[in-house]
Amino acid sequence: MRALRYGLWAVAIVAVLVFAAGKFMGVTSIGAESANNFQPSFNLIDHRGETVSEKTYRGKWLLTFLGFTNCPDVCPTTLSDIAIVMDQLGADALDVAPLFITIDPERDRVEDVAEYVSAFHPSITGLTGSETQIEAAAKSFKAFFEKVPEETMRDGYTMAHTSSLYLISPGGDFVRTYSFGSSPDNIARDLEARL
Repeated sequence: MRALRYGLWAVAIVAVLVFAAGKFMGVTSIGAESANNFQPSFNLIDHRGETVSEKTYRGKWLLTFLGFTNCPDVCPTTLSDIAIVMDQLGADALDVAPLFITIDPERDRVEDVAEYVSAFHPSITGLTGSETQIEAAAKSFKAFFEKVPEETMRDGYTMAHTSSLYLISPGGDFVRTYSFGSSPDNIARDLEARL
């Protein structure tokens, strides 16, 4: 019982760290767009084993989430929301590329990411790479992540990370973020207005 209580406290602390990191990094929430114009970049491997970069997806709106496959709550919830959004977009979904970038390359290899994203929606592409590549990608998104010791988790650690979903324009410009818990209906409506 004591171990469960400590585990729950650890999850709560990680959630607070994620929220604080999002605020610290200047992440915008749903209903707000950033005046800070930047173009995220990455050079990673997709879940099919192909090397890809941000240029691979030019011409499409990118819905990008940075997380990890052992995430107990935020990541599966967000990917489930992305699946709902993609279904709601119908034929317009062809103009959107949802990406899941792992921030845990130590555990998330190509096959792990492939199995993970396949559980949510066939349009979601999972991306991984070396530790250096992941750090560079996260930095370009202005996203926070940190390895956090946690005895109850697989391999004795979890990952604190930014919980927002990023929207990138077809030209590669950062447009906005949707905060964790944003309604898939609202995200779909916002995307439809842009398509």
